[in-house]
Formats: sequence, C-alpha cells, structure tokens
Amino acid sequence: MANIETILRENRLFPPDPAFVARANVSGLDAYHALCREAEQDYPGFWARLARQHVLWHKAFTTVLDESNAPFYRWFADGQLNVSHNCLDRHLDKQPDKIAIIFEADDGTVTRINYGDLYRRVCAFANALKSRGIGKGDRVVIYMPMSIEVVVAMQACARIGAIHSVVFGGFSAKSLHERIVDAGACAVITADEQCRGGRAIPLKPAVDEALAMGGTDSVHSVVIYRRTGNHILWHPTRDVWWHELVQGQPQSCEPEWVEAEHPLFILYTSGSTGKPKGVQHSSGGYLLGTVLSMQWVFDYRPDDVFWCTADVGWVTGHSYVTYGPLAVGATQVIYEGVPTHPDAGRFWRMIQEHQVSVFYTAPTAIRSLIKAGGDLPRKYDLSSLRLLGSVGEPINPEAWIWYHEAVGGGRCPIVDTWWQTETGSHMIAPLPGSTPLKPGSCTFPLPGIMAGVVDETGANVESGKGGLLVIQRPFPSQLRTLWDDPERFKNTYFPEELGGRYYLAGDSAHRDKDGYFWIMGRIDDVLNVSGHRLGTMEIESALVAHPLVAEAAVVGKPHEVKGEAVVAYVVLKGHRPEGAAARQTAAKLRDWVTEQIGALAKPEEIRFGDNLPKTRSGKIMRRLLRALAKGEKITQDVSTLENPAILEQLKVAE
Repeated sequence: MANIETILRENRLFPPDPAFVARANVSGLDAYHALCREAEQDYPGFWARLARQHVLWHKAFTTVLDESNAPFYRWFADGQLNVSHNCLDRHLDKQPDKIAIIFEADDGTVTRINYGDLYRRVCAFANALKSRGIGKGDRVVIYMPMSIEVVVAMQACARIGAIHSVVFGGFSAKSLHERIVDAGACAVITADEQCRGGRAIPLKPAVDEALAMGGTDSVHSVVIYRRTGNHILWHPTRDVWWHELVQGQPQSCEPEWVEAEHPLFILYTSGSTGKPKGVQHSSGGYLLGTVLSMQWVFDYRPDDVFWCTADVGWVTGHSYVTYGPLAVGATQVIYEGVPTHPDAGRFWRMIQEHQVSVFYTAPTAIRSLIKAGGDLPRKYDLSSLRLLGSVGEPINPEAWIWYHEAVGGGRCPIVDTWWQTETGSHMIAPLPGSTPLKPGSCTFPLPGIMAGVVDETGANVESGKGGLLVIQRPFPSQLRTLWDDPERFKNTYFPEELGGRYYLAGDSAHRDKDGYFWIMGRIDDVLNVSGHRLGTMEIESALVAHPLVAEAAVVGKPHEVKGEAVVAYVVLKGHRPEGAAARQTAAKLRDWVTEQIGALAKPEEIRFGDNLPKTRSGKIMRRLLRALAKGEKITQDVSTLENPAILEQLKVAE
C-alpha cells in the first residue's frame, strides 16, 4: 500500500477572511497550533480539561484514559452523566424559550419547538417507554422518518439509559430484521408511513415483515407514530400508538445516571456483508466529540441557525442532528423530504426562509443539485449563510468551487470533514477561523487527533506518497467495540499487521508538502493499473472538473494486460447522450483525463447514465458499479436504491 500514487494536482488556496477570524471560536493558526501543542505535551490532561469544560457530570471522573486492555480503551470511566440531561436540562434555566428545532415537512408545513417543550416531550416519551418495561441497557430499534419525534425517541432512550439502534427508513425488511436480531432488541419505534418527494412510503409493514422472519421473540413492543393516518395492520398484544402511550405521562423524568462508558447507541454500518457490523459508541467520550466539533469545526455561535441535511439513520444525523446541536443549545433545521421536491430549489428556498447560517450536506447532494440547476442558488437570498460544510466522501475540487461561489457567494468557508461512523465525530477538518483552505482537501487533524499516513508495516510514508490513513492514539469519541463481536472489532480496526495499536480507517490518503491531508478513496477502491496504484477519487475529480460533467464514479475491472482497467460512470449536466454523440463525448472525456492527470488514468470504458445508483440518503452504491463493470449479474439487495432502473442504463459502455 505504500506506493499508492497521487495524481491530483490542486494549488488553489483560500485563506480565512480576517473578519471571520476575529470572531471565531478558534481564532487564527496560532490558536490551532497552541491546542495541538497542549495535546502533544499532556494528552490525558488535554482531554480531561475539555471534558470538564464542555460536559455536565453527575459524578466527576478521576481517571481519564485507561489503556490497560487495548484496543478496548476506556475514557472517563468512573464518571457518571446522562447525555439527554446534557442536551436538554442544561438549557432550561437560561433559554427554555429558544427554538431548538425548526421542522419542515415534505409538504412545506413548518413546526417549531423550543427547548422547554422539547424537554417535556422527551420526558413524557421516556416515561412512556418505562411504562412498557424498557430501561437501562435494553436495546430499542428506531425505524422512523425525519421528524421531531425521531429526535424525541433517541433522546428518550438516552434519558432512561436504553441503547438505541436507528435503522435508516430506506432499508428493507430483511436489513431491519438482521439488526433487530443482532441487537437483541426488546422494542421497535416506527411510524405508519414516511413522506418523501410527495409520496407516502410505508414503514410499519416492513416492521411487521421483519418481525415475522423469526428470531425476534425478544421484541415485546412496537410503538407507532401516526404520520399519515393511512391503514396499517395491527397486532394488539404488541402494537401501541405513540400518542396513546404518552397520554397522561408526567412531563418530567429524572435522568438515568450512567457510567461514561455505558453504550449510548449501536449503529450498523451500511453496505456490510454477512453479519451486520454494529458499531458501539459510549456516552461520555462520544458526547465530548460532538460538542467539540460543533464549537471548533462549525464555529458555533448562539445566534446560528444550523442545518445538517443528514438522516438520523446515519452517524451524521446522530452527531449533528440529535446530539451535537442540542448539546450546545443551537437552533437547527430538520427536513423530512428530498432536495429536489417540488423542485431543485428546495434547499435554497429553505435556507432563505429559515435564515440558515451554517449548512452541512454531502458531495453527492451538491453534485446532484449542480446537475439539477447550477444557477438556481443565485435566484435566492442566501446572505444568511456564513459557513458551509461537506460530509460523507471527498468533495471534488470543482464541486467545492461551485459550492463556494454559487451557494456561499465566495464569502463562506467550507469545512470539508473527514470522519466515520466508527469515529463518532470529526477527525480531520478545517477550523474555519484558522485554516487556509485547499479545494478537495480535508486539511488538518483536529487538536488531539493524531492522524498519520503509513505503509502496511505502520511506518510513516513521505509527503506526496499515498498510504493507509490511521489514527495513532486513542481518542474519546471512537467506537468501543462491535456489538457482541470483539474479535471482529480488533481484526478490522486494530490489525496485528500495524502492531495492533493504530486505528485503521480503511481509507487511503496522502499528505502534501504543506501537511494537508487528501483522501484518495477506500483501500478496496484503489486501482492497480499497469503496476501503478491509483486512488479512484482523483480520477473522479478530474472528470467532474470537465464543464460537461455533473458527477462521476470510477471503479476497476480485470484487464489481461494492465491488471485492472479504469471504468467510469458519468452523469452529464445536460441530457444523456446515445450512439455517436455518446462516443464523441466519451472520447472528449478520455482526452481530458489524459490532459489533466496522464494517460495512465484514462478510462478504458465510459458509461453514461441519468444518475448513479444511490441509496435514498445519497450514498453511491459502488459495489453495484463494480459488478456492472465486470459484467456480473446483480444478485445483491437493491431495495434501498432510490433509482434501481438506472442499473440498466449503466450496463452499456461507450
């Protein structure tokens, strides 16, 4: 892995605006470096100071980091707290009337709820769960639409010490069943239906199907939020309406004080094969990571209106919808639907109407919105924005530039954040009042995060050379284990080949001469072309830099001579070409890639589609693209795809 070659060249630099620096929570590079030095000089002391400053403890901790059973690290282990108490109770004296959530439904209906009311609703639902016999350590699966209620459900579980496991509402009954069984859940919280893109999509029937598959005897309760009121099947001994369960429940609920290492949630990683991989996060360390990243990376200010577009079915929605924003007392927007309904101006209209100041979304959404109408943002008043964010995968430099200029008006820093389900919070990201930005780079590790790029023996590789991205010291927000599978945890994330001491991210990366980190793609997405190891992200970035291209995904397929050939799936900003027009466009794009990064990276095949195969959350299903490139029959579950018909288009090469 030490010879992964970097082929992307990006030299544009965007220093932070002096006016932004002057008001920033971390102001200037000197302040950033001072925090980094503090962590290097006294690592436990650094984290202890921050934990005491930013987290409310019911019982103070006396131990900071316990490494005695590595890699099963423990942080603040003898301290006690409650995460819901940190998100809600702490605001009741100072700002009970401050708006906590602005919820916009798919049809445009807007509901606002303040911190006092949110506290009372969480407490009532927590008491309702306790009335069903649910308590500390029990696992509760949540399968719900984006709503105020899903935040209430997660916070209520945290309040009583129950361990929640949220399953994205686009997952199939089979996927839901696997997660219910693996977690040993005692209850499922769901809704009759969810609303997306003007359509009602059933949820409760998938729960019924999952529970009928067997091995689910542990589930004694299904709580249903009435979203649409349409007909559902009813199991009287198991099912209960949310609104009936909370009726008459007290609107105060003493928090269950738990140890810092008590599991807050299990989240199953998407795309896993075989047994689901249940990432288990702690309470204290995880909460600290979300709060610090809200303060440092999002530069949280009390007057901000924060909007993270992620679904709570993913870790981004856990950290930057349900927990981080509420822990710092922010006002945030939650949206039920899709970015293109009723038209591609939906996001920009919402930013205008709700006066959003911090906007955090995924590169896939950005590229899709470029295709849907690259000039659309200019038709809206986006002057409330002061900070933009990107999450989920590396953002192509040209998409970064569009985001910066068309959405941010050239004045908003972009925090391109690298982190994972397993890390719980941001690991490598700009601090917007400190870091000069390079389009496409996630820049530098956060203070206290000891990231590196190493070869397969764990030795650091030189600048400009690609290798394995690792984190070289334990950090508070990292996963503690995989649920009920400690051996898989050790083998996957702390392999013996690296000495069992480094957290292996599974991404390839390199650092440039200035120390900036560049993510090159997943390790299993590295292509071996004529003996050269190439990261897919860099070829994708070159394609997206062409003025005709809105989005691209690159995979490899076996080649008798080269070992692997580059196959590119391309979505154009205009109509999908066919026949001679497609061949001409493909030839242009091959020449363009050759010009941009060299003949080595020139795609052997280019396939055009109206879109790429994505889940409803916008995640590109690259394993399906690899199967298509090899001519294999698709045997995998495609029920989570937003657009399964697109697979037929992408079978044709030009």
